[in-house]
Amino acid sequence: MAPSATSVRDDPHPPEALTLGLDWANDSRNARNWSPWRKLYTTMIVASIGFVSTLGTSIYAPGDKDVSRDFGISHTLAMLPLSTYALGMALGPIIASPMSETFGRKIVYLVTTPLFAIFILGSGFCNSITSLCICRFFAGLFGAPGVSLASATIADTTPPEKRGVSLSTYYSLPFLGSLMGPLIGGFVAEAKGWRWTQWTTLFFAACIFPFLGFVHESYRKVIVKRIAAREGLELPEPQRDSSKIMQYFFTTTISRPVHMMFTEPIVGFVCLYCSFQFALLYTFVVGSPYVFEVTYGFTVQQQSLTFFGPILGVVSATLTLVFMDLYVYQSKFRQFCETTPNTEFPPEHRLHPSMLGSLILPTGLFLFAWTARPDIHWIVPIVAQGITMLGSILAYVGANMYMVDTYGPLYGASAAGANSLARYTLTAAFPLFILQMYKVLGTNWATSLLGFCTLAMAPIPWVFWRWGPRLRGRSRYEREM
Repeated sequence: MAPSATSVRDDPHPPEALTLGLDWANDSRNARNWSPWRKLYTTMIVASIGFVSTLGTSIYAPGDKDVSRDFGISHTLAMLPLSTYALGMALGPIIASPMSETFGRKIVYLVTTPLFAIFILGSGFCNSITSLCICRFFAGLFGAPGVSLASATIADTTPPEKRGVSLSTYYSLPFLGSLMGPLIGGFVAEAKGWRWTQWTTLFFAACIFPFLGFVHESYRKVIVKRIAAREGLELPEPQRDSSKIMQYFFTTTISRPVHMMFTEPIVGFVCLYCSFQFALLYTFVVGSPYVFEVTYGFTVQQQSLTFFGPILGVVSATLTLVFMDLYVYQSKFRQFCETTPNTEFPPEHRLHPSMLGSLILPTGLFLFAWTARPDIHWIVPIVAQGITMLGSILAYVGANMYMVDTYGPLYGASAAGANSLARYTLTAAFPLFILQMYKVLGTNWATSLLGFCTLAMAPIPWVFWRWGPRLRGRSRYEREM
């Protein structure tokens, strides 16, 4: 059999395992060697935590009018708790990443999930906009590891060339959770009030938490360290004082991601492209109910039902991604292994979904812009929203996987951190002005403006396909791996 070719550098014989005399590549304690059922269980549970975390972001949106009335504030100010939650999601990985590298993935899930639940519970009891913003900020902060660490857990359990299906599903979940939020929240807010939108999120978290206890630790270094402790052996560890440890964490979680965002064209443009996809998602979360209210006279519950269109778009995108991975990417990977063994598989092959999505996305937006009219049946703009989400997720996932494969395990985490920071920062900003934009410009031109933005960014994956190898060749980070 030809040697495995991949663009991601994974060491099957890590030095810490060799020190203990372990054949790590074949060791049953290696997460890569778990049974398929254990891998599936682990992936489902950690992905479910990410789903609940993103559900908590948008489930608040249908109750914003109640918040505005109860607290006597403007509608824009009532949307601020949605933005502070997203801001917490942006900053959460800065805490979670070093914790997971030091103590393991599982302990971070077990600690942050209850804290997330406590602040979500508190959000429902708040009696001022200030306390609500604070509680939701910390809920987002402690909910973020459910999103950011899930990809690390999948990477722990799955070799690079086989991650396509798992990561396609995982990357789609934040979109699905964010779209399920208004669907569920609309009915809850109408029946029980805005406070119950927060407590509904708590119920979801409480249902998942007991299953976390049966998830096994997947992070290699922590597993090997525990093996050494049980056998009374010592691992050689670099001596670092507290200042150097803090400097290391600052570099990997803040300094390097920001530096890569502004000095690495691949990271910078992928962050821009993916951040806009996520901001577009929250444009629908905030703007879509307004469009269907003023255009078709929909009630709050009817507005919530319109999110079935984007949800079907997410499901269609996930199925498309799985199909493209199995029958396009894997096929090219096998051919490459047979013809050029011992050579790294170019990460540009991850861009096929993104290139397809770059064409579908503006089509869906312009269709929504000019069919959301009283003389056209409401099903047409709902279908257009589904097409938009289909294109958006294809563009988002393809670009994300390309970036992670390009920078590998050493710098891929920093690149992903830059993407997460940019994504949720933009998400925090959009809800504060998107409704005013729709009111001033109208549905046609407000949505068309977004469509023109996607047209301007559409060449990004195509440029990477053509000139990606040259850009990678000039990258200091890519070469130093």
